[in-house]
Amino acid sequence: MYSALRHLHLTTVALSLCLFVLRGIWMLAESPQLRRRWVRIVPHAIDAVLLASAIGLAAILRQYPFAQGWLTAKVLGLIVYIALGSIALKRGPTKAIRGAAFIGSLAVFGYIVSVAATRSPLGFLAWW
Repeated sequence: MYSALRHLHLTTVALSLCLFVLRGIWMLAESPQLRRRWVRIVPHAIDAVLLASAIGLAAILRQYPFAQGWLTAKVLGLIVYIALGSIALKRGPTKAIRGAAFIGSLAVFGYIVSVAATRSPLGFLAWW
């Protein structure tokens, strides 16, 4: 069960990132593709599966945010990622602000992945 859930989690991470990057590119290009119905629905469905698989993995491993520092860092990083992503794709008043938020959200995404890979709140800095 663990392997299947981990695979599902990693797959949805990749899908979520790919769709976020695509939507960010479309935002910067002011593409009408952003207004398509599937673009507003599919990313939320993928993110719901991503969150459910994360909760399932935490339960199976018995490692929980606020008890494990690295999981706490991932959850806090996720909150920042969501906020920046919202500014990047919807709430940023100018293209410059949306672009900066897009770059920032990608950096936070990288941090979250590095925390998951190292199981340290320091992320890749833990290897140095």
